[in-house]
Amino acid sequence: MISTKRFVADNDSGKRYSLTLVPDMPLLDILYIDDDLVAINKPHGLLVHRSPIANDAPEFALQLLRDQLDRKVFPAHRLDRKTGGVLLFGLSKDAEKLMQQQFQENLVDKKYLAIVRGYTDDTGEIDYPLRKENGTLQEAFTKYKTIARAELYVPFGSHPTSRYSLIEANPETGRMHQLRKHFSHIFHPIIGDRTHGCNKQNKLFKERWELDTMLLHASQLTFDHPLTKMPIQIEAPLQEEFLRVMGIMGWDSK
Repeated sequence: MISTKRFVADNDSGKRYSLTLVPDMPLLDILYIDDDLVAINKPHGLLVHRSPIANDAPEFALQLLRDQLDRKVFPAHRLDRKTGGVLLFGLSKDAEKLMQQQFQENLVDKKYLAIVRGYTDDTGEIDYPLRKENGTLQEAFTKYKTIARAELYVPFGSHPTSRYSLIEANPETGRMHQLRKHFSHIFHPIIGDRTHGCNKQNKLFKERWELDTMLLHASQLTFDHPLTKMPIQIEAPLQEEFLRVMGIMGWDSK
């Protein structure tokens, strides 16, 4: 198979890194790259890496990015399959290990955008422990603020309209499915979340707007570089389906 090259610049130094382009291979959107780290805007629906519980997936972020950069990459954290946004990799085992340590110690500031059912409070805190698969409870804490609200003249159940909120969430701990579980806990489930969300709302969005995407987006990571110690902030623009629903709600996407 014939491949070609293009180049992407380091965000800080301007140094150029070559990317191998293979025909028909999806090109991941690289948000940041330097000698130690690379971040992509992971599409909704793309697994981070191969998993025995998702045998249906033909592509994975780790393998696609490895082939695109023509070098090994090591995931520094995880995003759910249906979550889009900033996904960070180390370009060495040392960088991976140091970044994973920062995530585990809650030294990385994480921001997400989500569209949820109902009108959320202007600001809020969710302090609700979550249970691991082995039954152990772990502390879990999330802050959020409401960015916009919408009321659609679409009947839902006994209600003549449907209400939704766009929120920015800041999970201060990093538990599995934390935001999905937390917003379900306060009765504002994330639209498109099949496991912890509202099946009736998901069906409404599927049938009326042909939406099969979970409306959760990892919008920003802020941390100190594990090797240079310089402050790093990486932002990911919203993707097509999230923007489409924002249009349905009448919200400005800028």
